[in-house]
Amino acid sequence: MNDLIFLLIALPTAYLLGSIPSAVWIGRSFYGIDVREHGSGNAGATNTLRVLGKKAGFLVLFIDCIKGLAAASLPLFNNNLTPGSEMFHIHQMACGMAAVLGHVFPVFAGFKGGKGIATLLGVVIGISWPVSLMCALTFVVIVWVTRYISVGSMLACSLSPLYVRIYHGYEPAFIYFCVAIAIMVIYTHRSNLKRLKEGNENRFSFNQGQKKEKNELVSENS
Repeated sequence: MNDLIFLLIALPTAYLLGSIPSAVWIGRSFYGIDVREHGSGNAGATNTLRVLGKKAGFLVLFIDCIKGLAAASLPLFNNNLTPGSEMFHIHQMACGMAAVLGHVFPVFAGFKGGKGIATLLGVVIGISWPVSLMCALTFVVIVWVTRYISVGSMLACSLSPLYVRIYHGYEPAFIYFCVAIAIMVIYTHRSNLKRLKEGNENRFSFNQGQKKEKNELVSENS
């Protein structure tokens, strides 16, 4: 398949995959709640955990991660690309970014989505599982120490170019992609940065997010 034709098909497909608003659909279907109207207002796994509980939160995390992995796997359908090659990775990054944009601006949910961290993780898993593992471990350690999910997300993404350098050597496209990811994630977390500066950022607790009864009024925790 011609690369241009492939991208003309794959990029919209990846965007539509990313646009699947798992948090919104799960919240509305099983709890009668739109998570965007509660908590931080984001349609992502963290806010779903806070508003609807652990079961819904981890289900959204899983689905959003699969969206990114599926998008990053689309280049496998292009027979002109060699899996593992730099060009293959470039196509994966393009499809992955389209999926992240779909998650942040979902066509199926009024273009109001989440911050794309879980979808990004799925994309990086599809490109390089060692890099994704290091990012995930960084996230877990930082959240464990600070109890701030936002800090864990930003630091894990910011360190991803270093992990690429360690595991893949100097692969410019992958490194630049991770730098772009870090900039985007910091930008989407600007409200969190403001709350951190003011001392109002929500700390993560393993006891938070207990399951709410359907249609129960949820307190606003931003």
